Amino acid sequence: MTAFWTQPDYDDHEVVHFVHDRASGLRAIIAMHSTHLGPAAGGTRFWHYAEPGAAIVDALRLSRGMSYKNAMAGLKAGGGKAVILADKDRTKTPEMLQAFARAVEGLGGRYITAQDVGMSEQDMVDISQHTQSVAGLPGGGGGSPGPYTARGVFLGIKAAVKRALGVDSLEGVHVALQGVGSVGGGTARHLAEEGARLTLADVDSERAQALGKELGASVVASDEILAIEADVFSPNALGAVITEEVAKAIKVKAVAGGANNQLATGSEGRILAERGILYAPDYVINAGGIITVMRIIDDSDNARVHAKIDEIPGRLQEIWAESEANGLTPAEVADAMAKKLIGR
Repeated sequence: MTAFWTQPDYDDHEVVHFVHDRASGLRAIIAMHSTHLGPAAGGTRFWHYAEPGAAIVDALRLSRGMSYKNAMAGLKAGGGKAVILADKDRTKTPEMLQAFARAVEGLGGRYITAQDVGMSEQDMVDISQHTQSVAGLPGGGGGSPGPYTARGVFLGIKAAVKRALGVDSLEGVHVALQGVGSVGGGTARHLAEEGARLTLADVDSERAQALGKELGASVVASDEILAIEADVFSPNALGAVITEEVAKAIKVKAVAGGANNQLATGSEGRILAERGILYAPDYVINAGGIITVMRIIDDSDNARVHAKIDEIPGRLQEIWAESEANGLTPAEVADAMAKKLIGR
């Protein structure tokens, strides 16, 4: 039997918990990659995985990404992530959430959870009844992170357009957005306000059509968006969308979006760079959400949260400048910076 820690995505994680509550049917994974800078912080994802091994990979990759994201955002937090393995019907019960909350509470504050894909703001409120280790709650907790993430992604796209296209205005710039949920939809609205030309796609075609009608944007099927010729491709759905095949074929000048772990294996960053396509490292551009939910640690108010989000474009420019100077890809530069910050 292959040892767990020989898996490619295991990166000296401090703790990986496998949670099973027989009474409620809960199956979950809580991965803590690093607590070097503070408690491991990262949301809980509720998702149906075709096979359990995919859930493990997701938890490992996402928690490592949170370590890097929190470090690069200047937060006093390490990186962690939880995934709840949903059945095909996405069955979610109060008993399951209570069991999950008890598992989080049992970690003694070393892991702080928040809202992620498949989890609602109300789910987090329910979880908070059984553990204090929850961030991003309504009111003083900042609420849903989606709008804050969207604002950071929008600012990052503006920075990418300026560097890749050499223009300050978004007027007429063509952005192809994959995923129009809280983050992608919010990003699209920001872009539309500044005159960008949009092509939208989402697995929920009705949602995409509704937003397209609202913004006057074109809408294509979810499996067609990667073939669209545009100035910017903005992935805002699930990760691993940039495979080697996609990196070799995509017809854009920049990739900048809110999805986590956009590069399927990591090698795609080199392919994009060799093709002259600018890449915005995902955990840098999409840090707005974690910045707001982690206000419970540094007691930031909304003004300070937005000030930190405003730093995202400058951080990207620093990464791109170093990438151009030393020949590393933007992803490699960002990883090196983040690893140094977490003492690795």
